Amino acid sequence: MNYLIAVLPDRIQAEAAYTDLEKAGIPLSQLSLLGRGYKSADEFGFIDPKQPARKQARRLMNFSIPIGFMCGATFELYTGVRLFSGMGTVINVVLGGLLGASFGAFGGLFSGGLTGLTTGSGDALVYRNRLSAGKYIVVVKGPEPLTRKATNILRAYDPENIQGYVEPPD
Repeated sequence: MNYLIAVLPDRIQAEAAYTDLEKAGIPLSQLSLLGRGYKSADEFGFIDPKQPARKQARRLMNFSIPIGFMCGATFELYTGVRLFSGMGTVINVVLGGLLGASFGAFGGLFSGGLTGLTTGSGDALVYRNRLSAGKYIVVVKGPEPLTRKATNILRAYDPENIQGYVEPPD
């Protein structure tokens, strides 16, 4: 399935483009208009950037907590620095490991979440920002000949951005 996404500056142009696409024989089931008064980014299905950020943070935390525990315990064992001097070596090594694991969890949460937030949503964040800025988006979904036909029609409206996407196979 191919997608064609065009960003138009105002409602009048978006509605005119939508009408011209409809007149050209593109089925309404394959057209979407996003913006104020129409579908939202969530209703259309643009990925919420927080979802990949959470997933990336969890993935990095699952990796960094055990590593942090091992590094904290090893540091405690090899340096001889005691967190609590009155307690035995085993308790201090375990506490050092727990401290290392907590730093690993924080690092994984922070860096994984930040990375997922900035890169995990692809272009969806850009389109969400344009919708928030009051722009309108026309989306055509269908086979390549249909999206090619829609591209020719939408170019007449001088869109701010026009981008084609091919949905990856499952």
